[in-house]
Amino acid sequence: MKNKNVKNNVVVRFAPSPTGYLHIGGARTALFNYIFARQNNGKLILRIEDTDRERSTKEYEKSIVDTMDWLELDYDEIYRQSERTEIYKKYLKKMIDDGSAYVSKEKPEKGGGRDEVIRFKNPNKKVIFNDLITGDIEVDTTDLGDFVIAKDLETPIFHLTNVIDDHEMGVTHIIRGQDHISNTPRQVLIQEAIGAQRPVYAHIPLILAPDKSKLSKRHGAVNVVEYKNSGYLSDAIINFLAFLGWNPGDEREILTREELLKEFKMEKVQKGGAVFNIEKLNWFNKKYIQMLSDKKFEEFVNEFMPEEIKKFPDYNKKINKIIPIIKERIEKFVDIKDMHERGELKYFFEQPEYEIKSLMWRDEKNIQDTKKHLEKTLNLLEKMQDNNFNSVSIKDAIWNYASEKGRGNVLWPMRYALSGLEKSPDPFILAVLLGKEETSNRIKTAIKKIDLME
Repeated sequence: MKNKNVKNNVVVRFAPSPTGYLHIGGARTALFNYIFARQNNGKLILRIEDTDRERSTKEYEKSIVDTMDWLELDYDEIYRQSERTEIYKKYLKKMIDDGSAYVSKEKPEKGGGRDEVIRFKNPNKKVIFNDLITGDIEVDTTDLGDFVIAKDLETPIFHLTNVIDDHEMGVTHIIRGQDHISNTPRQVLIQEAIGAQRPVYAHIPLILAPDKSKLSKRHGAVNVVEYKNSGYLSDAIINFLAFLGWNPGDEREILTREELLKEFKMEKVQKGGAVFNIEKLNWFNKKYIQMLSDKKFEEFVNEFMPEEIKKFPDYNKKINKIIPIIKERIEKFVDIKDMHERGELKYFFEQPEYEIKSLMWRDEKNIQDTKKHLEKTLNLLEKMQDNNFNSVSIKDAIWNYASEKGRGNVLWPMRYALSGLEKSPDPFILAVLLGKEETSNRIKTAIKKIDLME
């Protein structure tokens, strides 16, 4: 996916390792890089860091690329480190030749282990680097010792490949998580050894669990694919991620992608950890769901609707009627399946089963009184004109009687006869959704069930 406005004055990179799916922290890093590149008419490089041959897979790589596409974080170039081995070998040979690296004989820790590696010759100096978010950072690199940069000429490791690629690709700004701050001193030393220009650093705050502990799956931090499969919208994910460690400085919370590109400032990213709150993500998602067009919303509903419901002969005829109920109740589209498991959908398509005594309101003492209320309700509904069968008119027709006899005593059995559930939309809405004929039939069924008790 190419950006035609690239001027190459700013070059950033998002460099995931395909040893797993893209998680929420990685997605936020990708977003911040994307925003910074687009704000500066610069270039965003997607670099697949797949030098870990044992753990890297094409499946994970494809998932990362697909997730970037789903989030609409378009990049300008893509590279794979596994295809750049000769480049790394050239640098390693040069470093060995000039004495900044050397082959080190090792005592294998385990039988069959490696007996030599390539180490960086540490000049044991203080390194100072500036960070756009955290400010100046000074580190004495003596404690790092002569650290390993490759297993052999064919197998470089993270610190070396990272620096070489940033240099070769002209990366001007490195935007990544604060957990990489400890890697920076080693990388600065390597930059100086190979004559690379130092990029500008911006280490964004880590994402923390609500209790400020390390974020984990039990706190809701699953990979982005799982959010997609659960019916979260990409725009909601983007809005939520942008607000993890940053805000526009006012009360606004819903910002479009265009507004984010206009408002976002790297200098305003907070230093402290950003708290992941699944309830807040759900709030964002519900807001974006409510902004969907009717057509788009129905497409999502059909995608997540359980097959058991879609098999009903009148599914296509009735689904449009119950869509407003679904939209009101869900925060993410997988909630439709939860609604189904709670029985909140099936009764729209078939007569519900229930215990007869459940028709009685809690203050009602005699099931025969409940029967009388149902008979009166049925009588009032059947007198209504078919073309005037709407929630307002239904309420008008029943309200006086309900007020006289007790609203719970009258409206509860009506609602329960229609849905068979303790929690459902109010009886006036239910009657409209079911239609006059079906509403009458279900109330008649309830009356018959009471008669059969005797």
